[in-house]
Amino acid sequence: MDPIGFAAVVLAFAVPLAAIYAWYRVRKLRTEERLAAIAKGVSVPIAEELPPHARSRKAAILLIAGGLGYTLTFMWLSRFETEAMQAAVFGIIPVSIGIGYFIDAVLVQREMRPAA
Repeated sequence: MDPIGFAAVVLAFAVPLAAIYAWYRVRKLRTEERLAAIAKGVSVPIAEELPPHARSRKAAILLIAGGLGYTLTFMWLSRFETEAMQAAVFGIIPVSIGIGYFIDAVLVQREMRPAA
């Protein structure tokens, strides 16, 4: 097997696993810290969860920004490599999903308002 291909395969699996492990450890340490504070009698405030419309809005902003960045990057690359424009079209997918999340955020926020 080619050493470069082997390294690519190993890294393709190692990097996501390392990220998952880091996320797990941070979460575990926060939980242990919270339990230790509660055991000592310290009042630990529980972090408020974002309302549904705020979560949808956050996802929409991230998806639209990521999709536009992806599209603009490949459009810029198409100046040097003409076939890169074909890849730029795939940026429409996250932008479209982000617009859907914006619509969801507006509808959820409208439903949460008290009726007059």
